[in-house]
Amino acid sequence: MEFHDRKRCVDRGFASVSSSTLIAMSAAQGSQVGQVVRPPKAAELIAAQLRRRIVLGELTPGETLPPENQLLEQFGVSRPTLREAFRVLETEMLINVRHGSRDGAQVLSPDFSVAARHVGLLLQMRGATVEDVYEARTVAESACARLLAKRRTKQDITDLNKVVAELRSAVESKGDADLDAVPWTRLTYRFHELVMERSGNKTLAVQGAVLQEIVATHFEMRVARNFDSTESPERFRRAIKAYGRLVTLVEARDADGAERHWRNHMRVAGTYLLRDGLGDKTVVDLFS
Repeated sequence: MEFHDRKRCVDRGFASVSSSTLIAMSAAQGSQVGQVVRPPKAAELIAAQLRRRIVLGELTPGETLPPENQLLEQFGVSRPTLREAFRVLETEMLINVRHGSRDGAQVLSPDFSVAARHVGLLLQMRGATVEDVYEARTVAESACARLLAKRRTKQDITDLNKVVAELRSAVESKGDADLDAVPWTRLTYRFHELVMERSGNKTLAVQGAVLQEIVATHFEMRVARNFDSTESPERFRRAIKAYGRLVTLVEARDADGAERHWRNHMRVAGTYLLRDGLGDKTVVDLFS
């Protein structure tokens, strides 16, 4: 819809929205035939158009949207309506409205944490436990390990080996000293992230990343409360060995072996990460 050609429609609350638009909206909302459907507000349509441009890459992260006056003229709406559209996109963390000498709305890169918050709320409403989410993540990530073994590139192997080397260095450099939880957690998170990212399946990668984000929120609680840096260094070495084994299987393009190994590793890791009753906890409200 071209907003500058529909100003009259905007001023009248979009009373003349086409029947095809209403049918599509009705189908999307699961409405029955003949049920009255609320036409979209002007702010929602503006937000939808800007969102689409961001998703398609027409507006890139870091880019500033045109000045407010220019957008008001382009869309043919009032200032409050435009600012309402901005608030919608800010809530979705797609833009950041700056105030001061550099006024304007800056485009942000979509963040998995946004999706994780919404999914987390839905899971919380259904009473899902952390163990339930971890199980789903294990299924998704094991599938990604299989696909990674089939599609891996030399760069994938290099990047995975780099993380393994950094993990090994983080453990060995400490000797008898306490292991720092922060770099260990960051590096292990990065390894899991690479397995999903490089699988070649964008849908699985996004799904796995959202689950990873939810699980990571809970594991931060686990690490903060119970991370024992002095416990047997052998546990950390076993984890590094498991990571290295996956890289070997991926490099050999052993898809069956990679999937089986990674599923077993995540199950074993889960017995440690979900102990002390953490697995039975329901998904927390990630907005808090």
